[in-house]
Amino acid sequence: MKKHIVIIGAGFGGLKLARSLTNHPQFDITLLDRHNFHQFQPLLYQVATASLDASNISFPLRSIFKKSKNITIRISELISVDSSLQILETSTGKVAYDFLVIATGADTNYFGNAEIKQYAFPMKSTLEALQLRNQIIQNFEEASLMTDKSQIQKYLTMVVVGAGPTGVELSGALAEMKHEKLPFEYPGLAIADMKIYLLEGSKKVLGNMSEASSINSRKYLESMGVTVMTETIVKNYDGERVLLQDGSIIPSALVIWAAGIQGNLPDGIDIKDIAPGKRIRVDSFNKVLGFDNIYALGDVAYMETALNPKGLPQVANVAIDQATNLAQNFKNQILGKSIKPYVYNNKGSMATVGRNKAVVDLAKPKISFQGFAAWLVWMGLHLFLLIGFKNRIVVFINWIYKYFTRNQSLSLFFPPLLRNKKS
Repeated sequence: MKKHIVIIGAGFGGLKLARSLTNHPQFDITLLDRHNFHQFQPLLYQVATASLDASNISFPLRSIFKKSKNITIRISELISVDSSLQILETSTGKVAYDFLVIATGADTNYFGNAEIKQYAFPMKSTLEALQLRNQIIQNFEEASLMTDKSQIQKYLTMVVVGAGPTGVELSGALAEMKHEKLPFEYPGLAIADMKIYLLEGSKKVLGNMSEASSINSRKYLESMGVTVMTETIVKNYDGERVLLQDGSIIPSALVIWAAGIQGNLPDGIDIKDIAPGKRIRVDSFNKVLGFDNIYALGDVAYMETALNPKGLPQVANVAIDQATNLAQNFKNQILGKSIKPYVYNNKGSMATVGRNKAVVDLAKPKISFQGFAAWLVWMGLHLFLLIGFKNRIVVFINWIYKYFTRNQSLSLFFPPLLRNKKS
């Protein structure tokens, strides 16, 4: 008899698992997500800064699996899980399962600050990236109508909190907008007075990368006009002023929160063994501790190893590799073969800052390099990871167009905004 696997979440892990089991004769798959598309999160910042359209990095699930006879797409919200009866309660009805795989990814972590959550902009989804783009454009439109210099400066000041890859890449993209595009679109504004702050609580930017990559990325940002402030903690933000822990204040009408992530735990699952950061503890086979047929993958899974006692990195390649291993284990179980534990393979990390500026750390061989060569490697890898030949071509053409014209052509404004904002 066929086994029914329900996958919650169509991120990197959930999508890879479903694709690895496509048309397998022994499995029926239900892929459940609140959206009908997979989003390529590493390029969300380019949607937010009008370099790419949302459709370039968002892929309809039904199109991806149009040739899959054993995969059902279900667009709904999870309400609860009855693990004893092996039934999910969703917003579109009940779903029974033999195996349940939680691949819900991560969400923004505001560290309990409700006011920051209300007024700062996250960027973990396509919708949030579009909302951020809308807000950036609206701020310039409003500033162009103002006469009070202090108010104008507040609307020309952008604060990015968190100097991980997302914060670094977003700050660099904003700096490129300042130098290449905005002076021509808003000639009545003193765009030269635009300020971009990158705030980081630790001692360096790109804290998980090598010292050389950290130093060079900071140099790149500062050469582009970004004010980088490390060992700086944001205490609060009320929509108009950023209050730092040392008591200083940065007036700003826009704060982008990239300071931390936490596991996106689904509601209604009776899992008591939750690790720090709202992540589900799993064993080396990605099985949730205390359950025989529930698994977790990617950012929401907390797997400790000898080399990673605080859990594996929350990056895409971990989710993809875990899904590949779990898919093979499901196949082996059906055939009565032994299953294999997941072994983390560190492939390295990278981040881009802007035109001809990127940093790359390779794990094997252990080398770091920066500049134009690193920028080409970054572009090539991200193009390769995109789904669909058409999307790769469109993104590549957009990048080439921007590189030679220094222009971004997607600054469309769609009111009303979906965020609360103080006037």
